[in-house]
Amino acid sequence: MNPSDMVAFTQSILRERSLSGEEKAVVDKTAAVMRSLGYDRVTIDQNGSVYGIVEGALPGPTLLFDAHADTVVAVPADWSHDPFGGEIVDGKLYGRGAADMKGALAAMTFAAGSADRARMAGRVVISASVLEEVYEGGALADVMAETQPDFVVIGESTRLNLARGGRGRAEILVETLGRSAHSSSPKEGLCAVHEMIKVIAALDAMPLPSHPLTGPGLMALTDILSDPYPAHSVIPNTCRATYDRRLVPGETAESVLAELRGLPGLDGVRWNAQIVTGEEPTGTGRRLPVTKFFPAWELEEGHPLVQMALRGLRSAGFDPTLGAYGYCTNAAYSAGLAGVPTIGFGPGKETDAHIVDESIAVDELIRAAEGYAAIIAGVLCRE
Repeated sequence: MNPSDMVAFTQSILRERSLSGEEKAVVDKTAAVMRSLGYDRVTIDQNGSVYGIVEGALPGPTLLFDAHADTVVAVPADWSHDPFGGEIVDGKLYGRGAADMKGALAAMTFAAGSADRARMAGRVVISASVLEEVYEGGALADVMAETQPDFVVIGESTRLNLARGGRGRAEILVETLGRSAHSSSPKEGLCAVHEMIKVIAALDAMPLPSHPLTGPGLMALTDILSDPYPAHSVIPNTCRATYDRRLVPGETAESVLAELRGLPGLDGVRWNAQIVTGEEPTGTGRRLPVTKFFPAWELEEGHPLVQMALRGLRSAGFDPTLGAYGYCTNAAYSAGLAGVPTIGFGPGKETDAHIVDESIAVDELIRAAEGYAAIIAGVLCRE
């Protein structure tokens, strides 16, 4: 593996804007690098994700590494470094997606390309999946359907530690109903916003579950809108609020909605809550239906995947701790829905994601590639 080439590739894909649905340039560049590294097969699928396969000399399991190619928005005026410049300053590589997660994509792509195929019993798949920022696991599902992995490694940031679980996420729409009236005689109506205030207070007081690995569940209000809007001299008869509910292992859509509907102190308030549904468009024009409930997950410490990855990492001089992701990742599908054993390993820390002046240390990027190679060796390579 050539670290200079890997860093240059990371810079190249950082220079491409790749919002969800606009990942084509990053995908095409990744596919080209996979081919140049001698991957046995490189495929761009119907959603615009790319995956490359490296075959071992012997039969064995399929180990899939996944990194998403899309990023959130960056406003250049807010940054002190060009978010699409790929600059290296004082040992740090700056750009939108440096930590989340184009750095990891480059590291795993080069690690697989340098794998010792003669010692590999099985095959490695590297996936640059699309749409993760808006639909965790939606595009990965199709990659997994085509490649049938036995194990999955998510490349989201762990500070080069090992995640064996992660929170999930639900997007919940809360609606209150009132009665319209002229704003000069508000008592003739019932303001839906005032009713929503009561619901928000009840939600703020609601106890949430906790889990020893992932920590507590969370409920965060992310937007609110009344109707009609603008309401010219009209008392609004509808109010809608969206909540981001962070999930812990064991929670289901049914259990989450049941705890909401059982809230005390809301007698007489007309309100309801539901999981948001819709469609997400891909860059290929395909539209993926989505129910925005992405379950939490955990893998027991003694699972063979955890132990094989630990053995490989320790053999390469790493000393990883075990933990869990605090945010939602594509593992919500691979582990939470598909039930495929999944771990996480990546450079950077979780709080590096989505921030102004996002960056990753070049040394850590190179070390991450060494870590991915070590995981491949621990899981697939014979002594």
